Amino acid sequence: MKIGLRTIKTAVSATLSMIVAESLGLLYPASAGIISVLSVTNTKKTSLLTGFYRLLSLALATVIAFICFSILGFNPWAFGVFLLLFIPSAVYFKLSDGIVVSSVLVTQYLIEHNMSWTIIGNEFLLMTIGVGFALLLNLYMPDTEKRLKEDQEVIETMFRQVLNEMAEYLNQYGKERNLFEKCDDLKTFIRTGENWAKNHAENQLLSSNDYYLNYFAMRRMQSNSLKDMLRLLEKITIEPEQVENLQKLLQHTAETFAENNDGEDILARIAQVYEAYRGKELPKTREEFENRAKLFQLLQVFQLFIEIKAEFVRHQSEGNH
Repeated sequence: MKIGLRTIKTAVSATLSMIVAESLGLLYPASAGIISVLSVTNTKKTSLLTGFYRLLSLALATVIAFICFSILGFNPWAFGVFLLLFIPSAVYFKLSDGIVVSSVLVTQYLIEHNMSWTIIGNEFLLMTIGVGFALLLNLYMPDTEKRLKEDQEVIETMFRQVLNEMAEYLNQYGKERNLFEKCDDLKTFIRTGENWAKNHAENQLLSSNDYYLNYFAMRRMQSNSLKDMLRLLEKITIEPEQVENLQKLLQHTAETFAENNDGEDILARIAQVYEAYRGKELPKTREEFENRAKLFQLLQVFQLFIEIKAEFVRHQSEGNH
């Protein structure tokens, strides 16, 4: 049986919350522990926001409970009316995450038949202690940057393999089919990287670093373009005198495919290939015309594939100035 880090943090924060609540002489100290259990999340930012919104939710619940209990008394009917008013109000103010916790704390007003400042302060202290220890324990998060860099290297290797095999399989019918599965594997790996990048970004409380999120989004868009290129390769025959040009273009892209490559050199090479096509004789048959059109479309998709990376590099460069 494996005990995860989040489980350990949940157990420790709940225990400390109950100990502190009890030492302060608060009523229902176990509630602080339960609140802490419900407030330990996967990232620092979500824990901070969860705690803040739950305090707002409790404030809203207390106001509504005061009105209901003052008019109807401390009884189950009043609590029912409270729920009828509180739940839609919490949803309207986007505080639905705190509905359950706040409702439980309101039952303590009901049990005590009392909504004095002392009992209200008791409930807010329970909430503050519970969410406070959850946030405190969540301040420790394993550094995921090493994992993100490793994922980047794997993704770039996968791209290089697909590009090299695309160059090798030009005009070899059927072999492109093997690359579709590799593209799917690549996209799955990129999605995993995006999830790690999101957690990494949400664990930066004092800074905003969306580099990895942008990086994986960029690679995801490139993987879509790569699949579009494969679909076109299935349908066209590369003219013999142009096979070498396209092979060299794909191989050069594979060789230089890296995080820090701005793509400008490859865009210049694509422009040269365009010029070579424009200098050719016009197609003589409908079949030649359609094939040439698809080949031109392939170059357009490939250009988009590179421009996605070039735009990413420009955006990052502007962000650093």
